[in-house]
Amino acid sequence: MGDTTLFHVFLEAYEKNRDKTAFIYSVLDKEYTITYAKLFEDVLLLSRAFKSKKITKNSKVMFLCDNRYEWMVTDLALMSLGAISIPRGSDTPTIELEFIMAHSECNFLIVEDEKLYQEHEEMIKKLKLKSIFILEAKQLHTLFDNTYSYLDLLKNRKIYQNEIDEFYALRDNLSLDDVFTLIYTSGTTGSPKGVILTHKNIMHNVLYLPRLIGLKGDDVWVSILPSWHMFERAAEYLSISEGCCTVYSTIKTFADDLEKYRPTLVATVPRLWESMYTKINNALEKKDPKKAKIFKKLIGISVSYNYNLRIIKDELPRFTQNTFFSTCKKIIPTIKFIFLYLPNVIAKKKLQLVQEKFGGRLRLAISGGGTLPEYLDAWIDAIGIRIVNAYGMTEGAPGLAGRALNCNTFGTLGLPVEGTEIRIVNKNGEDAKPGEVGEIIIKGNQITPGYYKNDEENNKSFTHDGYFKTGDLGKFTIRKELIITGRSKEIIVLANGENVDPSRIESTISILPFIADNVLVGQDKKGLGLLLVPDMEKMKEYVLENFNKVVHNMENVLEDKNILNKIKHDMNELLHHSKGFKPFEKLQNIHFLDEEFKLGVELTNTFKKKRHVIEKKYKEIIDKFLH
Repeated sequence: MGDTTLFHVFLEAYEKNRDKTAFIYSVLDKEYTITYAKLFEDVLLLSRAFKSKKITKNSKVMFLCDNRYEWMVTDLALMSLGAISIPRGSDTPTIELEFIMAHSECNFLIVEDEKLYQEHEEMIKKLKLKSIFILEAKQLHTLFDNTYSYLDLLKNRKIYQNEIDEFYALRDNLSLDDVFTLIYTSGTTGSPKGVILTHKNIMHNVLYLPRLIGLKGDDVWVSILPSWHMFERAAEYLSISEGCCTVYSTIKTFADDLEKYRPTLVATVPRLWESMYTKINNALEKKDPKKAKIFKKLIGISVSYNYNLRIIKDELPRFTQNTFFSTCKKIIPTIKFIFLYLPNVIAKKKLQLVQEKFGGRLRLAISGGGTLPEYLDAWIDAIGIRIVNAYGMTEGAPGLAGRALNCNTFGTLGLPVEGTEIRIVNKNGEDAKPGEVGEIIIKGNQITPGYYKNDEENNKSFTHDGYFKTGDLGKFTIRKELIITGRSKEIIVLANGENVDPSRIESTISILPFIADNVLVGQDKKGLGLLLVPDMEKMKEYVLENFNKVVHNMENVLEDKNILNKIKHDMNELLHHSKGFKPFEKLQNIHFLDEEFKLGVELTNTFKKKRHVIEKKYKEIIDKFLH
C-alpha cells in the first residue's frame, strides 16, 4: 500500500481519466456532466480558498449537507489539506448537531444553504467558530464577518502552474495514519458516537473491494444514499479510484434515473429494495390484476428453479461435511429441476422485461447498511439480477464481508473481505463451531482506531487482543461464509428468559402487502407484540378480498374483531414452526399506529429503526397491549 492516501488516489484518477465523465447530476431539470478534469479544477480552487481561510491539517470541519456534486468537491478539498471532515445530513436535529459540534471541538462549519443555516443559527452563534461557509448562497461576506458563501470563495477561478504544483505537493503532508473524517453514527441506541477513520481504514476498502465486484472504468453507478454515510461515501471513492461515472439521483427520481442512465451498478439499502418491490408489484396490480398473478407465478417458478439448482450445485449454507446422505438429498431437487427447466426458460425470458426497469444493464446490485429480508433476496435473484449482499459498518469504513463475485452461497453474506479476520465467539470467548451462534468480532486495517473522546465505549468495544466487537450475532457455514442472526443489543428478552431476534420476525411479516413498516416489542413481557404502520390502500384490498367488505379508514378495520383476528392469524401462520420459528415467537397482540416512522426521528439515515426511540414513544401502548 505504501503511503498511498485517498488524496493520492484522486490525483491518479485525474491523470488517467481527464476527459472521462466523473459525475452527472441535475438541478431543476437541467443536466450537468462533470469530467475528471473539471472535478480536479473545482477541488483545487476550493482547496486554495479553504487554505486562505486558515483551514489546515487537523482542522475539524463540521459539514452539513445532502447528496450533490459539491459534496464530493468539498470532501476532497478538505482531504487535500489534511483537515478532518465531520459530515452530517440536513435532517440532523439542532440538539444532535449541537452535541456533535461541541463534542468534536470543530472550529469551522460548512452548511448546504442559507435556509439550513438559519434553522440552526441561534445555536451556531453560541459556538466560537473561526469561519462559516455556505455552499449555496449569494455573495454575503462583509468586512467584519466570518461567514462566506462559495461564491465569495470562488470569485477568482484563474489557476497558475505554481498553484497546480503546490496542490500536488499537498500529498507529501499526508500519511496513512492521518484521520480524514469523524463520523458520528446516528445509532439505533443512545447518543451519537464519533467514529475515527484514517486513510489506512478507507484505503483497505479502496484496494480490496473493486476486485470483489469486478469494478472497471466503464461502470456507471446510480447514487441515492446520503453521501455522508460511509457505505455511500466508500462507493463514490471506489468509483473515482477506477475512473467510473457516478449519477446523483433522489428517491423521487430513482426509478426514472435507472431507466434513463442504465447503470451497471447500484448500491443501496434493503429499505429501497423493498420500495422497488412494492412499486413494481403495485403498478402491475393496478394496471392488470391478471398479469400481476402471472408475474407472481413466473417469480415463483424462477425462485423454485434457482433453489433446486443451488441444492444440486451445493450453493446453499452448509454447517456439516458432505456425506453419502447429502448426495441422496439431491435426488428430489434434481427431479424438480428437470420438470422446472422449460417453465424456467419461459419465466426468465419474461422476467427480463423487469430488468428493463433497472435499466437493463445492471451487472450487480449491492445491498448493505442492514439485513436484506430473505423474500427480497430471492425476488431480486428470481428477476435475474446478481445481488451482492454485503456486511459492513461505519467502524469498518465500511466493508467487512460480502456475497460478491467470489462466493455463490445464497442465504449468506459471503466471505470476509481480503485482509479481514472475522471470528464468531461464544459467551466464554471461544471460537464457535460452524452453525453455532455467537458474537462477531473483527480485526483488519479497515477497523477504526476507536471512538473520539469516548474511553468508556473504547474499553467496551475492543477485546484485550485488539478485536473489534461488532455487537452483531452470527454464525459461520462450514466454508466460513457469514450469516447474521441478529444484533445483541436488539435481542428481546421475554419475562420467561427466552431470547428473540426481532429482525427475522419483522422481515418475515413485512411480506404482507398491507404493512408499510413494523416493529416487534416485548422486552420483559410475557409475550411478543407488533407495532404496525399500515398501507391503507393495500389494507382496503385485503379486507375486500378476504371479507367482501369495503372499509374507508383504519377505524373501520379496528372496529371489526374478525378482521383483526384474521390479520393476526395470517401473521402467525408466517411464523409457523415449520418455517423455523419457535412457539414463543408467535404474536400475542398487534397494534396499528396512526403515523409513519420518520427519518431522523424513529429511523436512521439508512432507514434502520431506532428501537429505543420507538419503545419510549409508544411505552404506554406497549404496556397496555402486552399487559
